[in-house]
Amino acid sequence: MSYQVLARKWRPRSFASLVGQEHVVRALTHALTEQRLHHAYLFTGTRGVGKTTLARILAKALNCETGVTATPCGVCSACQEIDSGRFVDLLEVDAATNTKVDEMRQLLENAVYAPTRGRFKVYVIDEVHMLSNSAFNAMLKTLEEPPEHVKFILATTDPQKIPVTVLSRCLQFNLKQMTQPLIAGHLKKILEVEAISAEVGALQLLARSAAGSMRDALSLLDQAIAHGSGKVEEAQVREMLGAVDLDHLFSIIDSLLAGDAAALLQVADDMAARSLSFDAALQEMASLFTRLQIAQLAPQAIADDLPERQRLLDIATRLDPEFIQLAYQIAVHGRQELPLAPDEQAGFVMTLLRLHAFRPVFEDAAGTDSTPVAAIARRLPSPPTRSSAVSPPSIDLAFAAPTTERPAASPVAAPLPLRAAEPVARAAGDWHEVLAALKVSGMARELAQHCELCDQGGGRIVLRLSPTHRHLLMKPAQEKLQQALNEHFGRPLQLAIELAEGSGDTPAAAAQRDRRERMDRAVASVEQDGFVREVIEMFDATLIESSIKPI
Repeated sequence: MSYQVLARKWRPRSFASLVGQEHVVRALTHALTEQRLHHAYLFTGTRGVGKTTLARILAKALNCETGVTATPCGVCSACQEIDSGRFVDLLEVDAATNTKVDEMRQLLENAVYAPTRGRFKVYVIDEVHMLSNSAFNAMLKTLEEPPEHVKFILATTDPQKIPVTVLSRCLQFNLKQMTQPLIAGHLKKILEVEAISAEVGALQLLARSAAGSMRDALSLLDQAIAHGSGKVEEAQVREMLGAVDLDHLFSIIDSLLAGDAAALLQVADDMAARSLSFDAALQEMASLFTRLQIAQLAPQAIADDLPERQRLLDIATRLDPEFIQLAYQIAVHGRQELPLAPDEQAGFVMTLLRLHAFRPVFEDAAGTDSTPVAAIARRLPSPPTRSSAVSPPSIDLAFAAPTTERPAASPVAAPLPLRAAEPVARAAGDWHEVLAALKVSGMARELAQHCELCDQGGGRIVLRLSPTHRHLLMKPAQEKLQQALNEHFGRPLQLAIELAEGSGDTPAAAAQRDRRERMDRAVASVEQDGFVREVIEMFDATLIESSIKPI
């Protein structure tokens, strides 16, 4: 006896055995029970969700020898012939190969004749959107007012291509995609009847790969059974599908938590050795970050029977919600950038290193920041300071370190709560002079330039920072600034930075005012030049201030 594939063997033969389309089954069952039969039905949905299956079950319900019923017997000759595809009054037409108007006319000419054996002559037109406009026009009249013994059942995966004149003549039912738990549960029931052992993780992988199609899931299950020699095991299914093992993704997160970039590269090399898809890896990584965020904000939504549930909850307690949001964006954008990368592995490696660069801040055993920014800041030598009393120009934040995309680092001393500005204990000019003498650069100097001296004394320096510049409160910057202050004053000092609106007399504001004044003087000097005034009056010219550079 020849083997029958699972997709055909387990094809539903009644409304009760149909999975995942309860809303359509309910409407058709009520219509059949109350004898409210329409002459044309349209089933829409993606592949493998049960369009043709529903059409055959409906044809059985209309032609069962026990009468029009929502529960066809399945044993009469009409039901058995419909199940085997031999019923003479069930005409299944593939519109993809019968697109011409002449073929449709020939088909509809026979509609006027009474059914040979059944109660109704049922026309099932699959992929009806493939018909030509002329073919649609040829069937409009028959579709609107068919003989009483004719029923039309149309099926399509693309209803947008069907003319509205046809849609308006049909009852339309949208079949939804199957959910992963529903597919996995159905596969489990089938394997129990088939007496085949299976692992839960393997069924979940098959359900995920099916992408909402039960037929695809059953085809993949057939392949998995053959691949596993009669067993459905997770490791073999992963190998068959080329899916990314969750252990790889958890290894990536563990490496991020440990700050081990070499381990991240090793994971990428292992995946390349197994010829795994890096695009699928980034997709799975984004899905994992989604589940981690759910585990943080709504842990009750994580299913109790999920194999990796406990591991998700453990990792969720070790990561900041803000970092998971950032990591999700990095994974999604990394996947979009793969086609632009030199090769997929290079794009994947750069995405991992981007996650590493923006990972959460942890302190090592020595109590120092272990982030890459801090490590680089500790290694770079401080440039010589300028001897002039005027502070250097402010760095354009558009080209500064990408602090807006990084979770806010914990400062050395937690920012004091927002409060109204208090009188400065010392003259504002003191901070300008101190900053000019400090051996500090980069983001630390940028932070200092936007601060005002609020209080100094008792081994403590308090600076005030406007809330609009709170993004400068990076832990490495504060550490470097405090170290520079200790060296400048020759004793250990405690640095505290409060967030509050101040007088605005910061070194950065002073430098900006100085630039503006020099620019105004330069513009005035050019405007007063005799030659320039003569040219403006002669040619009615306009002076472009942006082209003037002060010297």
